[in-house]
Amino acid sequence: MDHAIAVLRTHPRPPAELDAILSCLRSLADCAAACSACADACLAEDTVAELRSCIRLDLNCATICAATATVLTRVAEPSEVVVRAQLAACLAACRECGDECGSHAGMHAHCAACAEACRACHDACSDVLKVMH
Repeated sequence: MDHAIAVLRTHPRPPAELDAILSCLRSLADCAAACSACADACLAEDTVAELRSCIRLDLNCATICAATATVLTRVAEPSEVVVRAQLAACLAACRECGDECGSHAGMHAHCAACAEACRACHDACSDVLKVMH
């Protein structure tokens, strides 16, 4: 992620909302990794059958966060419609995954950590939406 941030900081046409985008990119990477790791941890639990929904939402959220990061790194003449739609999808995925992981947080520390990552990512995506033109 450090190299991507360096590229964006030296971009010939950086967007006005670059700081919000950079912060969001960090949260997206963290959330994608946390969700992927949480899905793996859920698969290792003895109660894996009870965690099917959590695993599915973890995997969806990880994929959507990664796609959102890819879209946000394309700052030269971005399609505002596409960026807003991608951020909206990410908000929904983070909210749903965060809620599901939060419901298991009392039994599984990995779910508690994942829920926290989802909430932080949700907030970072919201921040980007707020500062977009």
